[in-house]
Amino acid sequence: MTRPAATAAETDFHERMHAAHMYGLWELASQMTRHPEPKAIPYMWKASVLDAMVREAGEAVPVGEERRALQLFNPGLDGRWATTNTMIAAVQLLLPGEVARAHRHTPTAIRFIMEGAGGYTAVDGERVYMAPGDLILTPSWAWHDHGNETDKPVVWMDGLDVPLVQALNAMFFQFYTEPQVPLSKPNNASVQLHGHVSMRPTWVKERPLSSPLLLYSWEKTWQSLGELRDVAGDDYDGVAPARDSRRTATPAAPSTTSSRGPERRSSTARASRGSGGTSSRSRPGLCTSTPTCPRVTPPSSSRFRTGPCSRRSASTGRKSSRRTEVTRR
Repeated sequence: MTRPAATAAETDFHERMHAAHMYGLWELASQMTRHPEPKAIPYMWKASVLDAMVREAGEAVPVGEERRALQLFNPGLDGRWATTNTMIAAVQLLLPGEVARAHRHTPTAIRFIMEGAGGYTAVDGERVYMAPGDLILTPSWAWHDHGNETDKPVVWMDGLDVPLVQALNAMFFQFYTEPQVPLSKPNNASVQLHGHVSMRPTWVKERPLSSPLLLYSWEKTWQSLGELRDVAGDDYDGVAPARDSRRTATPAAPSTTSSRGPERRSSTARASRGSGGTSSRSRPGLCTSTPTCPRVTPPSSSRFRTGPCSRRSASTGRKSSRRTEVTRR
């Protein structure tokens, strides 16, 4: 039904209302969509391009006040600092002997280690040492720096909820007064205290909002996935267990980690082991998906691949375990 043309009185009313910085709901109701209409698009940053750009960054860009981290901008978000609507992903490189100076910020950060062993992230005075496939957490507003005491480069994927924090107008950032925070805890202390299934240190009374365990090792993850390989799993996600805090039974990093259920969120996936591909069969790297696009998931050898987390072989009916680190928003 065609709406009749606005009368002079109606037009005058609207102009005066807008001049007073007010709008009628009848003007805005069309923005209440029946379902999400994400602007972010499914996109793949191919391994060959990522690898070349990361290596070149090591030659062209020194580590100074800020990290040598290549931010992955989603082509559908018009140049916003965002990989999905609520998360930014990046690939960071630290060369032998380098230190990325200490700072802290309100966005929560997660690290998926892609290449190199022996580098570390120091979180509030505790060094958490890296190995390929590990997940390392940096809680909101925790002092942290990175270092590489080895003779080889270390590369990892960062995931931060920067767009979400910006949307909430809650961004705070601060440099530490020195390049590194003084060590106050043993190396990998959180693993020693909190890395034991079904057991917790009764003498630790603090109840942090984020996981007190900072390192979720790939070695233990791979063992768990192997033991789950014959489980039916989800019709769409296959076998994709989430990492929960053993102290709180909540997601390890609530605003950035994976969750179960129907695919209503965007995701960024980084593959670690196995073989596979996206629905387009393209060669992998880092992928982002939207709530309305096919899910992406697992890996290759030491490079980055995508494909189904768990897939049955058409010829044998057996399930092959594949691993993908999925960060959903």
